[in-house]
Amino acid sequence: MYLTKEEEEIMNGEAGETLRQAIEILVALGDIYGADRLIPIKSAQIAGVSYKTIGDAGLEWISDLEGQVKVPAILNPAGMDLEDWEKLRISTEFAEKQKAIVQAYKKLGIRCECTCTPYTLEGFFVGYGDHLAWSESSAISYANSVIGARTNREGGPSALSAALLGKTANYGLHLEENRVPEVSISVESPLKESDYGALGYVAGKLIGSKVPIFQLKGKPKADELKALGAAMAASGAVALYHVKGITPDACRMNFEDPEENIVIERSQLDEVYESRGKGGKEPELITIGCPHCSASELKKAAELLKGKTVSKETWIFTSRELRKRYPEYIKAIEESGAKVVCDTCMVVSPATNRYSCVMVNSGKAFAYVPGMCGAESVYGDMEACIEKATDGEKKAGGFH
Repeated sequence: MYLTKEEEEIMNGEAGETLRQAIEILVALGDIYGADRLIPIKSAQIAGVSYKTIGDAGLEWISDLEGQVKVPAILNPAGMDLEDWEKLRISTEFAEKQKAIVQAYKKLGIRCECTCTPYTLEGFFVGYGDHLAWSESSAISYANSVIGARTNREGGPSALSAALLGKTANYGLHLEENRVPEVSISVESPLKESDYGALGYVAGKLIGSKVPIFQLKGKPKADELKALGAAMAASGAVALYHVKGITPDACRMNFEDPEENIVIERSQLDEVYESRGKGGKEPELITIGCPHCSASELKKAAELLKGKTVSKETWIFTSRELRKRYPEYIKAIEESGAKVVCDTCMVVSPATNRYSCVMVNSGKAFAYVPGMCGAESVYGDMEACIEKATDGEKKAGGFH
């Protein structure tokens, strides 16, 4: 790997121990994957924030780091709502550890909005062809696929290292030759909303880490593409996908159709909806917003909950910025008894571990909840989730 004189000096420790560790991590990755050099990045998104997932060892490592990030950098969801952690009955001990983790990141100049949808935030714009170092699986998929930026599946330490240096190693999905589709996936039936999460869940299991190109009927919306990519990243390890005639690379790069072709039938998607886990338990918790809800998803939740009262514990996750931006939606949701939660999600919060069965409208959450929360997961669209939360109570009026 070629290093500039400045980079060699950093490698030799002349810019301090933190930057020496950072460049050592990136150079090691570059050597493993055949990178020729380090390249500048526009932004970083850093995982490894929840105390549930990194523990005391992670807290100690982050706390020992010094310096300031060189590019805009933001955090992945933490293990609790940072402003109202008691809402989900988080313990004081966990809360103190979580606050310490966030403060350690803040000391490094990282923005402490904890969200898996950084592309929705003011001042965090990402454009086609921008090189990034992002580490949350659904955000990576959205950036690569829907925006057409370039990022590998970074781990928390490598994304943080890239933020501190303002650079990452030039390999993998930063190179156009590695963005070519390897498998074509055809879906004959029309899809809408949560069908895309079910499709992603099925497709990810089938293709692992390959780059797919989808041939779909209709034109999926941004939220539907978000759900598709998030689910594939969770049930498989897909970091980039294309949709013929829709996503930017597919429209600009004139791909040839791959030799391998998979057809996914409607019946395979229906199986995701019909899955009840081995025990067939009744959901005790209803969760929406994995990845975090967009403005349009918050609006829909508000419309569905307007005039209703939830009879089951119901959590709706979004970024704090969107919560502040759309108070009318939040008011309508919370008047039903549902909780709007920021900074975290059902997967990385220890609060979910208290429940034995969780209903979700997310293919990503459907894949992760059993392993990370020890609960069965039940899949349904947002309407079905709200109906279950309110025991089928009739809507009293529309939301305007």
